[in-house]
Amino acid sequence: MYIHKMMINNFRNFKEQVIEFNDGVNVIIGHNNAGKSNLFKALALVLDSQRTKRLNVYDFNKNVTLAELIENPPQINISLVIKQSLNENLNSDDLVTVGNWLTKLDEPYEAVLTYDFFLPEKERVSYVEAIRNAPDLDIAWKIINHDFIRHYVYKIWGGDKTTRNVADSESLQKFDFQFLDAIRDVERDMLSGRNSLLRDVLDFFMDYEIKSDLDKSEEVKKMEIKQKKKDFSEIADTLLRDLQNRMSVGKEQILSYAKDTGASFNKAIPNFEGSLSDVEIFSALRLIVEYESGIKIPATHNGLGYNNLIFMSLLLSKMQVNADGKYLGSNAKVFPILAIEEPEAHLHPAMQYQFLKFLKKNKNEKKVRQVFVTTHSTHITSSVSLDEMICLHSDGGNTSVGYPGKVFSTDESSKKYVQRFLDATKSDMLFAQKVILVEGLAEQLLLSVFAKYEGVSLEENHIAVINVGGRYFNHFLHLFDSEKINTISKKIVCLTDQDPERKKKSSNTNFKKCYPFEYDANTKEYEYKRNTISYQPGTHPNIAFFSQDEVEGKTFEYDLILFNPSLEILVTDSMKNQDEIKNLMQLYAYQKPQTDYESILRKSDENNRINEGINQNTSWSEKQKCRGLIASRYLNLVGKGENALELAYILNENFENKGTDKYLNFIVPDYIKEAIAWLCK
Repeated sequence: MYIHKMMINNFRNFKEQVIEFNDGVNVIIGHNNAGKSNLFKALALVLDSQRTKRLNVYDFNKNVTLAELIENPPQINISLVIKQSLNENLNSDDLVTVGNWLTKLDEPYEAVLTYDFFLPEKERVSYVEAIRNAPDLDIAWKIINHDFIRHYVYKIWGGDKTTRNVADSESLQKFDFQFLDAIRDVERDMLSGRNSLLRDVLDFFMDYEIKSDLDKSEEVKKMEIKQKKKDFSEIADTLLRDLQNRMSVGKEQILSYAKDTGASFNKAIPNFEGSLSDVEIFSALRLIVEYESGIKIPATHNGLGYNNLIFMSLLLSKMQVNADGKYLGSNAKVFPILAIEEPEAHLHPAMQYQFLKFLKKNKNEKKVRQVFVTTHSTHITSSVSLDEMICLHSDGGNTSVGYPGKVFSTDESSKKYVQRFLDATKSDMLFAQKVILVEGLAEQLLLSVFAKYEGVSLEENHIAVINVGGRYFNHFLHLFDSEKINTISKKIVCLTDQDPERKKKSSNTNFKKCYPFEYDANTKEYEYKRNTISYQPGTHPNIAFFSQDEVEGKTFEYDLILFNPSLEILVTDSMKNQDEIKNLMQLYAYQKPQTDYESILRKSDENNRINEGINQNTSWSEKQKCRGLIASRYLNLVGKGENALELAYILNENFENKGTDKYLNFIVPDYIKEAIAWLCK
């Protein structure tokens, strides 16, 4: 069996939410405050018998009106649907454990557990009278907190909750829910032999060569272990007698003080006595780490990450102990569940990957039945399949759930492409609150700077800029299209280039890039096309494409100069023929005629083509032609990656000079302005 589904009502950030899980590893991701920790808390309320079940007024979802509070006392419901696993043996302990909670008898069977936190019916009249007089919502919650929260009770129902059958505690105890929160003190929790975790593990694995021997009967195993314990007890008794002999004189001195103080009143004389079992002797030991070189150091001297891994290995060992029916008998657990919050907190990327392999190995070996991991680590998400991910997203107080593996029902090729693409850098699109998808490196490096000029911080707005390496947006839009089920509903902007092209009508050649001023200039000889823009702003709830002007636009770098034709700081050190570009910019700054530009251009076939195209164009103004000429020349000389890095540094430095004489006016291209404004509204 496995936890197939959870329904959460009115708990913290979850107003009314259904979350589906995998029979295996579940990696739960999302931006900060998306509800990942709350999801674990909800699981624990139903399954963790060691944790408190009582809640307080701050655990209610506050997205409620005063009228709703007056009508009914707030109530929290968390239901788990437990489903039969594939190839599960119906004679297993699983079905026996959930047998009283079944809601579906046919295979695959289903059972339901429901945690309910509510105000008893006998308090309802006084509640309604008190809340009816509340002037506003804030006062209503204060009344609930001061006068009614203490009357709230919790129940865990088994089966259809309308029948109000309380789940029996014996069956609930069969679930072993082990939760490791993000803030944990592993030294306190494991490193001393006196700790119950370590003691339980040591007790179970003591004489494990006998316990795990399949060729021996249980009776033989018990006899051999009993003999070993007896042999050890005799050795321990000898040691204790030796200690007693060494202390005989000193003991008399110690006890003389007891007599003097009256502690031996009524002939009751203090003395020393004791025994040692094989497990108890470990209370005198501490966990150490021994290196290949032979050096031994206390585990307390390790880094937090290393000790976290040791602790988790001990915890999984403890879960193996808990599930061993031969060892614990009827007290053995049936369903071990491991929930780990932010395992990356103290692990570097390579160890994160190794840790994930470790979890999957334990799942495959059935040492744990179901694993839940919350993470902010792109290294972990890049190492798991899309099917294992569950994405939480919160926007304006509303929480939604996406399942990346389920959104490609009709496009398996896109699913494979996205799975390959989501490396540690690119999977940031799953964590960010909003995303800008771009075609190339230059946009990725410069958009954050451009946003600053528009008075917007992409970082503060939790906006990620992801370079998809070309015009491959549609593969990724499967993940985010809010008009379809299972998607991650967040705002997505795609910045794409116009990329005008042409080819001769009489030839069988492919389309080739052309300049904007060449577009539609000779329709008798050429046919033309440009990038068609889908998802125009306003046509889709959460996805919008933005591109350059259809008449004058071409690419990102082209538009950069089109809007800043005389800004010489955009000519970077990595560019060739810098003087030529700067001279052209100076001509524009001084409003020189287009004819003056021709003498500046170096002699080349491409420059001849630019001149010819500019002169043949009859629809553009002279100013448009001058800008187009400078932008075309800049585009041909710019190197994408290195130039973008230099531009980012230059524009950042210029922005820091804002308000001084050193500041130079920089204009962000219109389509990027519009994209940022749409994303942030």
